[in-house]
Amino acid sequence: MPSKSALRLPLIRLALAGTSALALVATAQAQEAEQETASNGDSTALETLVVNGSGGVITADGYVGISSATGAKIDTPFLETPQSISTVTEQQLKDRNPQTLLETLAYTPGTRVGAYGFDPRFDAFFVRGFDVTFTGIFRDNLRQPAAVDSVFKNEPYGLEGVSILRGPSSALYGATGAGGLYNLITKRPTEDALREVQLQYGNHDRYQGQFDFSGPVNETDPVYYRLTGLLRDADTEQVGVADDRAYIAPAFTWKPDEDTKLTVLGEYSRTKTGGTATYYNDPFTGEVTDIFAGNPDFNDSIQKQGRIGYEFEHRLNDTFVFRQNARISTLNIDADWDFAYAPNADDPTLLDSSAGTYDERLTAFVIDNQLEAKFDTGAIEHTLLAGLDYTKLRFRALDGRGVSPPLDTKNPTQGRPVDAIDFNTRTVQDQWQVGTYLQDQIRYDAWTLTVGGRYDWVSTDTDTTDLTTETLTSVSQKDKEFSGRVGLTYQTDFGLAPYISYSTAFTPNAGLNQETKQPFKPTESEQQEIGVKYLLPNSNTLITAALFNIDQKNGLYFEADGVTNIQVQRGKLRSRGFEIEANTSLDNGLSLIASYAYTDVKIIQGPEGTIGNYVSSAPQHMASIWAHYTLPEDGLFSGLSVGGGARFVGSSYSNDENTSKNSSRVLFDASIGYDFAAIDQKYEGLHLQVNATNLFDRREAVCTAGYCHRDQGRTVIGSLRYNW
Repeated sequence: MPSKSALRLPLIRLALAGTSALALVATAQAQEAEQETASNGDSTALETLVVNGSGGVITADGYVGISSATGAKIDTPFLETPQSISTVTEQQLKDRNPQTLLETLAYTPGTRVGAYGFDPRFDAFFVRGFDVTFTGIFRDNLRQPAAVDSVFKNEPYGLEGVSILRGPSSALYGATGAGGLYNLITKRPTEDALREVQLQYGNHDRYQGQFDFSGPVNETDPVYYRLTGLLRDADTEQVGVADDRAYIAPAFTWKPDEDTKLTVLGEYSRTKTGGTATYYNDPFTGEVTDIFAGNPDFNDSIQKQGRIGYEFEHRLNDTFVFRQNARISTLNIDADWDFAYAPNADDPTLLDSSAGTYDERLTAFVIDNQLEAKFDTGAIEHTLLAGLDYTKLRFRALDGRGVSPPLDTKNPTQGRPVDAIDFNTRTVQDQWQVGTYLQDQIRYDAWTLTVGGRYDWVSTDTDTTDLTTETLTSVSQKDKEFSGRVGLTYQTDFGLAPYISYSTAFTPNAGLNQETKQPFKPTESEQQEIGVKYLLPNSNTLITAALFNIDQKNGLYFEADGVTNIQVQRGKLRSRGFEIEANTSLDNGLSLIASYAYTDVKIIQGPEGTIGNYVSSAPQHMASIWAHYTLPEDGLFSGLSVGGGARFVGSSYSNDENTSKNSSRVLFDASIGYDFAAIDQKYEGLHLQVNATNLFDRREAVCTAGYCHRDQGRTVIGSLRYNW
């Protein structure tokens, strides 16, 4: 059914990536970067967003990320990372107050977040023209797997930041996609006390309360805690589609000495939304209407998910550091959906509908072992990283299809009772992945050569049972592949760092090709990239630019006929483009992020009628700018802060046949805040903030893979926050 559709598959797709872990403590290179920034006259001290654990580290000053472990699994300054990398810092999250992962990423270059319009069910997005929903999401640098509708929900309030590595990145991370990876960094315990409570109210009857507490457990033991949570009751712009959530995330860190630390991270959430959220598409004109295609009486989707894991790090001596990171996560989604797809033959004011129900469970265990060694060979410095990781995943899906009463276009919001639907099929899939990797960062004078390689073994067993006939179909497949990366950077004394790199990626695809009745071939990709990064002297400003060419073969995509969807395999895609990004946070209270991306992604080999065409919903031009300004403390408007942003999305084709187009558009966002301490110090810690997304309520059509949606309308959220 088309809308659900854009993500739901009739067969199972588990695109796993090799799991990995990041170092916690900033390395000597990050410390040098900090000292250099200080020596350049920047009076604002750098912050390490992640201060405990080894799942990730972003050293940042306001909006400006300086170093991250995402690019090399070892904390490395951006100027030495031979690949395009970006961050969404903690300060950005506070100023923009995003409510979804898509809003969190909306201002990062090359990231396409609106291809499916309004849809609170999935965090579905693209980068450099490639879908990264199933292959590109990492949590604390361990793979966050997904399958069919079992896509983990990501709560922005539970994040310290996001670190983004663009382009194929399998040399360390295993089975990832062509677009890159997005590492979501969980809030961790802080050594200093942190206490925050917040109340939010927004349009569509949105009510939310949240809290964040952290600090030492007591004054004597080296144990620290963090507890983050929220409770939300909310409607949306679509009748019958809720956006309710309960979220709790406890964390503990034990640090018995400077050489050892253990961090335990947990999470549980329950989210209620709709089984479908789409608008009805007129089958004769192909245009999207304002009619909700679903059924308020048969449209609940309840997702429960939990995770528990640990990050362990121990320095053996001056040369070696051992790390082990592990997590088990589970997800259960139980949903009903009803979808109107065509006018009734006898009465065109009625729309024929079909309905279905599904129950999916996804359980994944990931563990990554690393050994880091620092040593010199003459004048050459080495940072050598060796690792072995393992992933075990089980996915079970029950699916049923039935009939439902037609939708009355004269009263489209009226509910329609649907009889209980029995399950028709059961699918169980087990997948194992083992990967071993080796990387050396070789530094000589101002040069850094990064060389890495990895080998993966993947085994997948899939059993599908037709419950009406008890017919069992079993498919087994084994995949193995080598991936590599080589990159060279040169860092000048004045902050300019050009680089060049070559990298590859490998993604085993589970499931069955409906066209050939054979298992899918692995998806493979390779990238050539050349770029430059510039950390301006005497200014907290980072500018990066990159030219890239990516070739992908055997990628999976959706083929829709208006009623059903199947997953098929396209021969080859090619993406070429240019990206530029600037981040700054100045002493005068102004912070700014700006980016532009040109992406030319074409079908080189594929179905008849699409060869040489552009990939649907992949705009060639995207640009964005966000600025936030805190007015001077001694001025007339002391305590006031204002922010505003604009996101330009260029035109794109609505289908792979390139027969129609999505129009270009500009979406505006805004914020205003007030610190009550400006009135009197007795109000210190009390802060009011209002954020508006899509300020002018543009709700134009956006079509992807031949099916059309509408942009999400205006949302306005007021927040009253108190810190003490």
